[in-house]
Amino acid sequence: MTMLRSTFISLSRNQPLRRFSEASAAGRRISSRFVAGLEIEDVLKATAALNRDGIAATLDSLGENVHTPEEAKRSAAIYHQLLDAIGERGLNANASVKLTQMGMDLSPGLAEQIVGSLVEHAQRVGTFLRVDMEGSTYTQATLDLVSRLHRQYPGSIGVVIQAYLRRSTEDVARLIEEGIRVRLCKGAYQEPATLAFPDKADVDANYVRLTTTLLASGLYHGIATHDPRMIDATRRIVAEQGLAKQSFEFQMLYGVRRDLQRSLVAEGYNMRVYVPFGHEWYPYFMRRLAERPANVLFLAKNFFRS
Repeated sequence: MTMLRSTFISLSRNQPLRRFSEASAAGRRISSRFVAGLEIEDVLKATAALNRDGIAATLDSLGENVHTPEEAKRSAAIYHQLLDAIGERGLNANASVKLTQMGMDLSPGLAEQIVGSLVEHAQRVGTFLRVDMEGSTYTQATLDLVSRLHRQYPGSIGVVIQAYLRRSTEDVARLIEEGIRVRLCKGAYQEPATLAFPDKADVDANYVRLTTTLLASGLYHGIATHDPRMIDATRRIVAEQGLAKQSFEFQMLYGVRRDLQRSLVAEGYNMRVYVPFGHEWYPYFMRRLAERPANVLFLAKNFFRS
């Protein structure tokens, strides 16, 4: 399982295969299970369909590591269009951004300016912006940027915490103290054992510990998992703490465990689905296969079905 995960993470960085896949009809067909489409209208239609099922959405325009300020600004312009559409169409949705897509590698100041304008826009249309967490080299800078923007726009920006990182317990404590909402996930990047728990059992145990802390905080957090054991643990924590089912939300990925998404909504829990779209879908798609190798078998079984 570890070897398979490492293989897909390695493939996510393979530029020739990425160029071929993103340009091919077959590649787009394979990816369509997990990616809503290539254009803004595709993701808006997918969001409206989720809303009709009582499910909220987080919209993500795929892309990473821009090379010029102009590229970063073009990436941001797509998000401004999304935020306008969310407001105009009354969608139950927010947006999620990666700092490398907003120019972080070029200039942290540029990235903060761009993201700040998006947070202000999100606040203006009555929604919320989540900053995704990338590899560990970005963790501290991401948390610091979110903290600064939260002071300017309280309640309108949140961040992602990855349970496999050893530092996450301290990071969660800091974020709760500052009143910043967290999306908790396990993590999908290859990290050294000095920084991340190498064993799944340790990651799972830390995930449950962090979930317990987050749910006790009184803030509205997102518990992002498809793992039935983590879901059962969350249900147990909610019961033990006497919390309302609507005091947090489960979060899942577009195209993954749709049956479980609907069943949790039927139980009275809030559900949000992370809906990616765009032409640069290849790295995201490969990381989804790395996270859950069962997805590989699913795609193999369904590739030739209409």
